Amino acid sequence: MTSDHVSSLRNPSSIKTRFAHRFVLALKKLSIDRSPSSPVSMAERYKRYRMVRTAAYASMASSVGPKRAWARALLRKIRNRKMCSNLMKRQGSRTDLLKKRTVLKPRNHREMGSEQENSLRELVPGGEGMEFYRLLNETGHYIKCLRAQVKVMKNIIDLYSN
Repeated sequence: MTSDHVSSLRNPSSIKTRFAHRFVLALKKLSIDRSPSSPVSMAERYKRYRMVRTAAYASMASSVGPKRAWARALLRKIRNRKMCSNLMKRQGSRTDLLKKRTVLKPRNHREMGSEQENSLRELVPGGEGMEFYRLLNETGHYIKCLRAQVKVMKNIIDLYSN
C-alpha cells in the first residue's frame, strides 16, 4: 500500500475514504448480477462500463453530500436517467421523451458570458445556473473530488492487479 492510501485510511471522514467505501459496495452489487462463465459481448461490456461509470459518479456525489450543487446536480441527472430508461422500457418509444426536453439558449450577448465561462458551465454538473464566483468555487471542489476518485480507483486497480 502506498503512503497516500494509508494516510487516507487514517481519516475516516476524508472524501477518499467515503468514496472508496461507497464505490466498493456499488461494485459488489454489480458483480452479483454477473455470471463469470458466460461469454461477454461488446454490447454487454459497454453496458457494464456505463454501470461502473455511473456507480463511480454516484459514489463520488453521495460521499460529498447535498452541500455541493455539483453533487446534487449529478445525483439528479443519474436519477432522471434511470427513470427515463425505466419509462422507455415500459413504453418502448423514445420520441415522447425527446419532445419534453427543452434547451435554454442565451438571449443576447450580455447573457452569453465568455467562451471559457460557458465551457466551464458545461463541464461542471449543475453549473448552468450558477453565478460565476460560485461556479469557480464548485469547479475547484469538483476537481478535488475527481482527483480523489482517480486515486482511489488507481489504488483498487493496483490492489487487484498484483
